[in-house]
Amino acid sequence: RYVSRPRHIEIQVFGDSHGHYVHLFERDCSVQRRHQKVLEEAPAPGMTEDRRAAMGAAAIAAARSVGYVGAGTVEFIAEQDGRFYFMEMNTRLQVEHPVTEAITGLDLVEWQLRVAAGEPLPLAQEDLSIRGHAIEARICAENPDQQFLPATGRLQTLRQPVASHFRISPVRIDSGVREGDDISPHYDSMIAKLIVHGDTREQALARLDAALNELHITGLHTNVAFLRRIVSSPSFAQADLDTALIEREHSHLFEHGGLPDAWLLGATMAALQGDAGQAAGPDPWSHADGWRLHGEARVSHLLAVRGEPWRVSGQPWRSDGGQLLLPGQPPVSVTVHGRHGHALDLSLGDTRATVHVYRHGDRFDVIGPGGQAQVSLLDPLAQRDDLHRAGGRLTAQMPGRVVALLVDVGQRVQAGQAVAVTEAMKMEHTLNAPADGVVSDILCAVGDQVPEGAELLRIEPCEAP
Repeated sequence: RYVSRPRHIEIQVFGDSHGHYVHLFERDCSVQRRHQKVLEEAPAPGMTEDRRAAMGAAAIAAARSVGYVGAGTVEFIAEQDGRFYFMEMNTRLQVEHPVTEAITGLDLVEWQLRVAAGEPLPLAQEDLSIRGHAIEARICAENPDQQFLPATGRLQTLRQPVASHFRISPVRIDSGVREGDDISPHYDSMIAKLIVHGDTREQALARLDAALNELHITGLHTNVAFLRRIVSSPSFAQADLDTALIEREHSHLFEHGGLPDAWLLGATMAALQGDAGQAAGPDPWSHADGWRLHGEARVSHLLAVRGEPWRVSGQPWRSDGGQLLLPGQPPVSVTVHGRHGHALDLSLGDTRATVHVYRHGDRFDVIGPGGQAQVSLLDPLAQRDDLHRAGGRLTAQMPGRVVALLVDVGQRVQAGQAVAVTEAMKMEHTLNAPADGVVSDILCAVGDQVPEGAELLRIEPCEAP
């Protein structure tokens, strides 16, 4: 059946070897990208008791008809008016089972073990009830701004919400990685699951946004900032759910400014000055606080934001801030109100915010209210003119296997034309020509395993035909 605005609603079921069956209510998994779930919540917004009973009875009937034993999930496609249609049954405990645990107060893994040991189900249907509202966010290594391209790399920073360290907390994180671990292309891109619980959906939403704000990951692209934009989108906030929510909210989710360049550069300059101040000793000549006998101090750095180099100066630049001088722009006053670890309480002009800056060598990861971005400290003596020059090199965006080459040496191509396909993390990725030209060399073969950044082919510029 064609459903114009489908919701994805699933029912958690359990059966034992004694012929007993129960359902543990529903989960709404409508928010999806590339047909994969992004956010899940329980109970489903707008669900009536009659509809819940009907869907639960249908799910139990499906499990009973095959004599199913253990945990399972019966998935339905639902109309906006509540009519529902069977889609499939997943014969396992699913990724999103923690939201069911949160609203029932039950440990479903314990139930699995007891049922597998031959015990009857611990509770009957009439003993089960719903308490509050829970939402789960899948934290993935991917780049939402590049069509959710999976990302790989090292988790150089992994800071979790403080409340998540407690099992009975309304904030819970399930993860199998630690800071310093590598995210490889050989497994699923999910890093962790962030689960929140509240008395109401509104309280759960607020806790989810606060927890995402405290979740800091650097070293590779993640969807953390994207998840915060989903949570704040009108459709999700108002529970106007269907599987096309991300497409419907495209402007809110993708056409965002992120962290402004001035904030990125100002935070990086403040962090650099803070590092210099920490290195100061008792000798007054070791202090880099901007004091000068004659004239004003001037600190200058060559920084790169989104591939673009910036010559940034501060005059004067003291421990509490200074003036940010950007090329072609009026000076911007920067004030450092306080520092606590990686957190900087900053003001740029009349705007004040807290940003977190994590330094890894010459790279600075800046996390603020508008998102997350990187700033690189460049060595002026080592800089090359090709920072501004579009290259004719096609490189692998992540480690993977070459599954197709769509061009031959000597073939003319146009910028944006598909030229190769790689596979990583169970998904195929089409690579496009970076510029007009002629393919001069192919440096890989179908079946090759290539690392991130490996050059796959070269395109030489040519005159238009």
